Amino acid sequence: MPQRPNERAQQLLKVLIQRFIRDGQPIGSRTLSQKSGMELSPATVRNVMSNLEELGLIAAPHTSAGRIPTAEGYRLFVDSLIRYKQPAADDVAMLKNQLVREADNPKSLLDAVSTLLSDVTSLAGVVTVPKGQRAVLRQIEFLSLSDNRVLAILVINDSEVQNRVLNTSQAHTADELQRAANYINENYVGHDLTQIRSCLIDDLERTRDSMNQAMLDIISVAQSAMEGAVVPQDEYLLAGETKLMNFAELSDIETLRSLFDAFSKKQFMLKLLDKSINADGVQVFIGRESGYQILDNCSVVTAPYHLDDDHIGVLGVIGPTRMAYDRVVPIVDVTARLLEMALNPNH
Repeated sequence: MPQRPNERAQQLLKVLIQRFIRDGQPIGSRTLSQKSGMELSPATVRNVMSNLEELGLIAAPHTSAGRIPTAEGYRLFVDSLIRYKQPAADDVAMLKNQLVREADNPKSLLDAVSTLLSDVTSLAGVVTVPKGQRAVLRQIEFLSLSDNRVLAILVINDSEVQNRVLNTSQAHTADELQRAANYINENYVGHDLTQIRSCLIDDLERTRDSMNQAMLDIISVAQSAMEGAVVPQDEYLLAGETKLMNFAELSDIETLRSLFDAFSKKQFMLKLLDKSINADGVQVFIGRESGYQILDNCSVVTAPYHLDDDHIGVLGVIGPTRMAYDRVVPIVDVTARLLEMALNPNH
C-alpha cells in the first residue's frame, strides 16, 4: 500500500486523473497548474508531481513530459478522491422499462442487462447466468444397448432430459433394468443429484446382502450417470466488446485479439466474476488487481445480484483503466438493483 500523499497532492492527483480520463493524454505541470483551481506555480506543481511519482501514483509514459495515473493512483482515486454521480433519471427509467419488459423471459432479461450496460456506459457489458439452480431428479429409465452398454435417461427438474451411455460389467435383461429404475425412482425422485450420488453409496452398502448382483451392478453404474448430469450453468453473457476499440490504449490489433480471445474462454471470465458473487455491493478491479495479465490495462466494475437472500449472479462492465468511474460505478450498482426488482416482481 503506497504512502498516502498530503491534501494538496491528493487534489492535484484528482485533477490529473480527471483530465486524463477525459482526454487520454499525459498531463504536464503547466496544464495541471492551470486546471487545478489552486494558486500554485508550475514549479511547485512539478515538485508535487515528482512526489506523486515517487509514491507510485503517477508515471511518465515513454519520454513524454506529462504524467499519467498508475493503477495505484486510480485505486486511491476510486477509494478516496472521487465524487460519484447519480445516474441520469432518463438512463434509470430506460433501464427499468427494458428490464420490466423482459422480466417474463429469464434469457432475454439477462441479454438485455448486458446490452443495456454496454449501451449506457459505452463499455463492454457482462452478466453471469444465475447460479445455484438445483438439479432435481424427476425420473430415470434404463434401456439395454449392445456390448454390455446401457442408456440411462434422466429427467431433471421439470422438463430437461439428459442421456448417458453406461458401460456395465455384463449384459442385463429388460426386467433387471426396470427393477433398478424402479428402485431409484421409488427412493430418490425429488432429491438433488448431488445428494443422490452420495446416498447411493451408503444405501448400497446397507442393502448389499438383500440385493442381487445385477441390481448392484446397474445401480452402481447409474451413479456415474449422475456425475455428468448437471444443470447447465456457469455461463455469462457479454455485449459491446467491440466498443473497447474506441479507446486508443486498447485499440491495437494484438491487444484486441488477446482480449477477445480471453473473453471467449468462459472459465477465465467466470473466475474473475466469481470474485464478486459474495461481495457487499460494487467491486472495482483496476489493472492487475483482476489477477489476469491480459487485463492489466483494463478495469472491471462488478456488482452481485440477489434472488430473495441468495447471491445468484454478477453483472458489470469491462473497459480501460481510463474509464469514468464516477458515472460507471453508480450505473452498475443501480442496474443490479433493477435486475433484482425484475427477478422479484412481488417484492
